[in-house]
Amino acid sequence: MVFKSLRRALGVGGPTVDTVLQRPDVRPGELLAGQVLFAGGEHEVEIERIVVALVTRVEVETGDGEYDSTVEFQRQQLTGGFRLAPGMRHGVPFQLPVPWETPITHMYGQRLPGMAIGVRTELEVARAVDKGDLDPINVHPLPTQAAVLAAFVELGFQFKSADLERGFIYGAHQTLPFYQEIEFWAAPQYQGQVIEVELTFVTDPHGMEIILELDKRRGGHDAISRFKIGHAQAGAVDWPRHVDGWMRQTTRNRFGDT
Repeated sequence: MVFKSLRRALGVGGPTVDTVLQRPDVRPGELLAGQVLFAGGEHEVEIERIVVALVTRVEVETGDGEYDSTVEFQRQQLTGGFRLAPGMRHGVPFQLPVPWETPITHMYGQRLPGMAIGVRTELEVARAVDKGDLDPINVHPLPTQAAVLAAFVELGFQFKSADLERGFIYGAHQTLPFYQEIEFWAAPQYQGQVIEVELTFVTDPHGMEIILELDKRRGGHDAISRFKIGHAQAGAVDWPRHVDGWMRQTTRNRFGDT
């Protein structure tokens, strides 16, 4: 256990803090449990509040290009104001809800390149906020998400990349100000019409909307299709057949028969 000095905002000899997670592994819709441990420094201070938040890095597109931005998407205040005496040690437990739309950081048991989500602890003293370091967490797919992703691999798709895009998908019931795109190179049986596929999950407590964007090989506009699935259906569906049906329906409706 290593306490982190809050010298940047609070000065030399100020309080120290450490955030300890019960476990860093979580799924969308679950609670992330842990404890914020803090200790007084060399002099008494008035703590105004302690906050924990979920943050991630999101790609923002502009007219001149794109840049990465740190986005906070869940926040919980743990304390109000209190007096922290020199050398005093204390801990505050928390259970931070992980939003259903939280992007996944792991797929097929491996970390997705470029995906970073973590818990940031903020301690505020006299309106000076020290945001501390980021404690990374591992967001694993829900059973339905895992089944869909496994079906893509079984059908022969090759993972290409994953990123987070700032903004909202038209027509989707989206609550977070960004969404995740998981990109695959098209499987051989679709390569006559499609180069790659972008997959997005928009999830809620009841199920998810699965949005497929197909990059067409012979020019023209990309094809976008949406499919809704309930969480309870995960174990009762032949997912490779289901995903193949989505692909063929999308290519038939938007690209025309080959």
